[in-house]
Amino acid sequence: MKALLSKLPGGPQSLVLEDAPVPVPGPGEALIRVQAVGVNFPDVLIIEDKYQYRPQRPFSPGGELSGVVERLGDGCRLTTPGDRVLAMVTYGAMAEKVVVKESNLIKIPPQMPFDDAAAFLFTFGTSYHALKDRAQLKAGETLLILGAAGGVGMAALQLAKTMGARVVAAVSSAEKAEVCRAMGADEAVIYDPNPAGSDTRRALTAQFKQALGPGGADVVYDAVGGAYAEAALRAIAWAGRYLVVGFATGEIPQIPLNLALLKSCDIRGVFYGAWCERFPELRNIEADELLRQYAQGAVRPHIAERFPLHRGSEAIARVAGRKALGKVVITID
Repeated sequence: MKALLSKLPGGPQSLVLEDAPVPVPGPGEALIRVQAVGVNFPDVLIIEDKYQYRPQRPFSPGGELSGVVERLGDGCRLTTPGDRVLAMVTYGAMAEKVVVKESNLIKIPPQMPFDDAAAFLFTFGTSYHALKDRAQLKAGETLLILGAAGGVGMAALQLAKTMGARVVAAVSSAEKAEVCRAMGADEAVIYDPNPAGSDTRRALTAQFKQALGPGGADVVYDAVGGAYAEAALRAIAWAGRYLVVGFATGEIPQIPLNLALLKSCDIRGVFYGAWCERFPELRNIEADELLRQYAQGAVRPHIAERFPLHRGSEAIARVAGRKALGKVVITID
C-alpha cells in the first residue's frame, strides 16, 4: 500500500510517499480501507515534533479518517466487514489502509459522503464539546470566535447558531468575513493578520468591543492564540467563559491573570482528544447527536479543497499557512 510518511522532523515538504506494509489488525482492532482523511492543524505540529505526542518514525500523519471496514481482529463484535465508518486517531491516517481500535469506529449514515465524514468529527466534535460541555453556551448569549473561517471555527459558528447564540466571527480577510456571514454569523470583525505592538493590540480590543456591544462576549472561542488572545479577553463579559481550543498562530499567549480577576471570568481548556479517551461513552452520545444534526441538514462541514494522497504534503501546507476557508481533505481511491 502507499503511505505518506514523516521520516525526519520538518514541515510538509519533508513528507514522502512510499510503499509500506499493510498493517494486520490485532485483537479488538479493525483494518480500514481509507477513503478520505481530514487535515487539521495538529497534523502540522506532529510532523514538526511540536505536538503533545511524538510518534516513533517513520509514521503517517492524519488524525481523522473515513473508510470501509476490510478485516477484523479477534474479539471484534461492533462492526462487520463492509461497514462505512469514521474514526479519530492520533496519527497514521494518511495511508491507503490503517488499523484502528474497533471501539474508536463510528458508523456513518448511508447518505454521508466519505469526504464529509472525514471532515466531520474532529471539528464538530471539538466545537460541540467546547460549547456544550465546557462553556454551557445558552440561547441569547454572545459568542466571539477567533479564526472563525477555519475548520473548528466554522463548526463552532454553525453549532452556536443551532444553540440560539449571537455570533461574532473574527477573521483575517474580507473574503473570510463574507463566508462566515453567509454561514449565519451576526457580525464579522476583520483583524490584522499580523498584529504586533501594544497599539495594534489596543486597536484589536476596540474592534472586538465595537462588534460585541456593551455587554461583551459571554463566551470566547479561541483556536488561534498569539496576540489575539489578550485582546479578546479584554472584550469578555462579566463572568464570561474563555475557551482555550488551540494555537493556530504557533504562539502560546502569556495572559495577564489580573484580567480574569477584573472580569470575574473563567479560562477553560478544551482538549477534545483526551476527553474522548476518558469518556468514550459520552463521546459516542455526542457523535450520534452531531450525526443526527447532519442528517437533518442543520450542520455540514465546509470543505474548501480536496487533494489526492500523492499531493498530501500540499494539503498540509494549506492548513499550515492558514489559507483554507474551512476544511482540507485528502481523498484516496
